[in-house]
Amino acid sequence: MAEVERWGILYCPKKGLGRHRQHWMRIQQELDSRGVLYDMVQSEAADSVERLMTMLIRNGYKTIIIVGGDSALNDAVNCLMREDEEVRNRISLGVIPNGLLNDFARFWGFTEREDAQSVEWLLKQRVRKVDLGCITFKDEEGHDTCLYFLNCVNMGLIADIMNLRRQARQMLGSVKLAFLSSLVVMIFHRHDYKMRIDINSEIIDRKVMTVCVGNALGYGQTPNAVPYSGMLDVSVVYNSSVKQLLNGLWLLVTGRLLNHRSVHPYRARKLNVDEAKKIRIGIDGRLWESPAESFSIHVLPEKINFLIPD
Repeated sequence: MAEVERWGILYCPKKGLGRHRQHWMRIQQELDSRGVLYDMVQSEAADSVERLMTMLIRNGYKTIIIVGGDSALNDAVNCLMREDEEVRNRISLGVIPNGLLNDFARFWGFTEREDAQSVEWLLKQRVRKVDLGCITFKDEEGHDTCLYFLNCVNMGLIADIMNLRRQARQMLGSVKLAFLSSLVVMIFHRHDYKMRIDINSEIIDRKVMTVCVGNALGYGQTPNAVPYSGMLDVSVVYNSSVKQLLNGLWLLVTGRLLNHRSVHPYRARKLNVDEAKKIRIGIDGRLWESPAESFSIHVLPEKINFLIPD
């Protein structure tokens, strides 16, 4: 095998879980056994990912691997998008799953328990240009601002549940227990949110339960979305009875959510959210701390070089 140029690796430990170092040791063993040249930096907190990503970019690494989940990838992408196009074009971004949520990695077939397979795929340096979603809004000072996402934007109940699931996973240390607790809350803590959305010249002006805008899987809510089509998939879910909700949960788990009668799917390049008061919004699994009440979401085709499997 030809020598691969030295990688910059950004390792993002899971928060609140023990034995996280063991996973890095297994990854390190796989890298060393294949003779991979790399330099590793470790994040101490979420706000350090962008600082370390910037350091790797400025030090000239052309392959940057994120050992983390959707939120860490999101931080890396938002950092990369602040660079000039010339800089972005010479950098390839890869992932080894190590997060509480690994949906974008799972879309490509990367799984947390298959580190050897992940390293083998990354070594082949197969690059694909992938789309990004972009949220544009005005900040408190009235300036136009952009936030980018690889996987999805969730608005409403699912953002609430994903936030709870993340907290439960940190406390319980179990994906299954966190998922079950989230389901219980979803049943007994249902809310409707008043929203006004303009999509494909159709105005949705009513209360909704949840909305997902997916560039990829969207945690099962946009199962047909692919991050290379130049389009976004949108699922709008209206309120339903407990029986219908339970049926919807089953369809979500089995990847058939779009078959539910309360789910209204769309495909668009852009949508405008003209009203979203008091609604929780998640971007790639992390809460948007100060969401705007009105914003637009559109797709940016082929913006990031991403390392994919064979």
